[in-house]
Amino acid sequence: MSNIHNLVDNLHLEDLRNANHPSIFDENELYDMLIIRLPIIEKTIKVNSIGFIITHDNSYFYNREKDTFEELGNRFEAPYEILDDIVDALLKSFEGYDDLIVDMEETLYINKTKSSFMKQWLTLKHNIVKIERILMHASSTMDKAIGYYEKTEKFPINHYTDLHEHIERTLRSATLQLSKLDYIYNFYSALTNERTNHSIYILTIISAVFLPLNLIVGFFGINTSGLPFSDGSSGTTNVIVLMFFVLIVSIVLINFVRNRA
Repeated sequence: MSNIHNLVDNLHLEDLRNANHPSIFDENELYDMLIIRLPIIEKTIKVNSIGFIITHDNSYFYNREKDTFEELGNRFEAPYEILDDIVDALLKSFEGYDDLIVDMEETLYINKTKSSFMKQWLTLKHNIVKIERILMHASSTMDKAIGYYEKTEKFPINHYTDLHEHIERTLRSATLQLSKLDYIYNFYSALTNERTNHSIYILTIISAVFLPLNLIVGFFGINTSGLPFSDGSSGTTNVIVLMFFVLIVSIVLINFVRNRA
């Protein structure tokens, strides 16, 4: 293993030691370097760059914690098995996002959205965009590696094609979920705008009803002589009757205008 350390270029060692290094396939005369960066779906999205050195007759997994190369015993099968387990786990864990988005849709349909709806939407959008971006690089890197090795003897092309298809499937699912999130946002915005417009409409009706009453109250509140109904003991009653009459006329006019619109 020390020989592998001596064989690998220092710049490649730096790439392998970087836990966030983007996916890359680098062909060299003595060895090839394959790094596949994949997302880890937990409460927050983490990433893990899995690095391999592939020689002419063997392959080595880079153990980042120990800073050592672990001999895998064969050239192609062992890297495939390591990556296949990780990609399968990713594919299954991503299904949780599908369920969350379906739940968000249902709450919109039954009009029972919570105050945390937009926070949840933003979190999902951020996470899935990040997953999509990582998987796009991983898919193109895997495609490049398959194209380079496809004519190599004993290269299990069906295995690597299947691995690439699983990455692509998760990528397509991420793209689909982003489209659903955009639809959900548009639907939520439409509902919010409808509620806002309804509230403004109610306030407008209330203002239209009480504006004439405010005018009447303001008029009879003027501190001058000669006001109507100021003589006699039934002035207040007459004003109240006038206000109710104006209120009824206003409501009738508003309903008439609304029915004609």
